[in-house]
Amino acid sequence: MKATTIENAETYEPEEGWQRKSLAESDRFSFEWFEKPPGHSSPMHDHENEQVCIVLKGELTIYTEDDEVTLMEHDAAQLESWEEHRVENTGDELAIGLDVFAPGRSFDFWTDRE
Repeated sequence: MKATTIENAETYEPEEGWQRKSLAESDRFSFEWFEKPPGHSSPMHDHENEQVCIVLKGELTIYTEDDEVTLMEHDAAQLESWEEHRVENTGDELAIGLDVFAPGRSFDFWTDRE
């Protein structure tokens, strides 16, 4: 077994205030805890991994080329491989979420982007 505490998880900030922590990672899956301040949005992007985004606290809106959905605490959305999307905190408080990727992706996805 491999256990990771939130305090000891590998952490980085792709942008100021947008923090990500790697809770578990393998070739088959990865789990990334994240927080986004109000108004923050990731850029439009895609990746080979399927993704499930779970809102743990606050409000997140996920935008795709054809759709948008606002998720509240304990809601989730599934994104297919290569589905272009962005995630924005459209609420008034810090949003906290959990991203699950299959297959697992490298934790440096955002830091190695141009």
